[in-house]
Amino acid sequence: MYQFIVNPSAGAGRGYRIWKRLEHQLEMDSREYRVFFTEHQGDAAEIAKVLTAERDDAKVIVIVGGEGTYNEVLNGVSFRGLLTFGYVPAGFRNALSKGFESFWKVNCQAKRILHPKYYRMLDYGVATFGDEEIVSRRFAGRCGIGLDAAICHNLLCCPVRNQMTRLHLTKILRFGLGLKQLFLAKPTKGYILLDGTQKVEFNHIYFITFMVRREDKKKRKNSELMNDDGKMTVYIGNSARKTKMIPILRDLVMGVRKKERGIRVFECNEAEVHLARPLAVHMDGESCMCQQNLVVRCIPKRMRMIGS
Repeated sequence: MYQFIVNPSAGAGRGYRIWKRLEHQLEMDSREYRVFFTEHQGDAAEIAKVLTAERDDAKVIVIVGGEGTYNEVLNGVSFRGLLTFGYVPAGFRNALSKGFESFWKVNCQAKRILHPKYYRMLDYGVATFGDEEIVSRRFAGRCGIGLDAAICHNLLCCPVRNQMTRLHLTKILRFGLGLKQLFLAKPTKGYILLDGTQKVEFNHIYFITFMVRREDKKKRKNSELMNDDGKMTVYIGNSARKTKMIPILRDLVMGVRKKERGIRVFECNEAEVHLARPLAVHMDGESCMCQQNLVVRCIPKRMRMIGS
């Protein structure tokens, strides 16, 4: 039986519209399914926790929503027995939705979910933080501290977010919020320890971003092909001049990852971040408040996902 966790509010109501089309396809195929709608933040995690509480038959959980809904489900599930995931992106395009059909190709999505040709074993990341109470949180696509996270925090509480999403102007909104956060940003000193051996120090850190699903540059035929090999790509924005961060901010908002002056790129399985003062943190776009120390590691090939 298919278990659907649907965020009807994702993408300014796009999640509900996608679900209605999926529901029609399910009824056409006479498929047995259950659907759970989220109403508030945290609902998806609670639903996933209940669905995976007992180790019984194989389960298929299909997520219809944005990267925040996906993140909640990932943090709510218990990996017991055979657990298979499906994902139908309903939010705007981001690092997590790469490798999946676009949201408007719902018929293709339904066919892929109901008649899977293959499965992929995907990596996911785990970030550990906190001083008095240690907290661990999973993420499927990206984790960030600093400017990247500040933009996500601002976007979550932006009053015009839904209107801009309906007009397909989310990237413009993100860039505008990014300029605002860059103006307010104060770089900090700190260092990162890669795989417990390589220590790299910085004097003007604006952001550190971890990407779990990395582009496979050797094998790719298009930019959507992702490589899950147990490693993360780490992007560190460090510059003494704030103006040098503007083109980097543009690429960050547009989802372009490339080497340029002011940004350092590393690959690792595990990393420790230690900063002189706390900065904003996010996991898949969801706020984790402000943290000063962060440990991030990649869990290889743990999620069984219906192939795109």
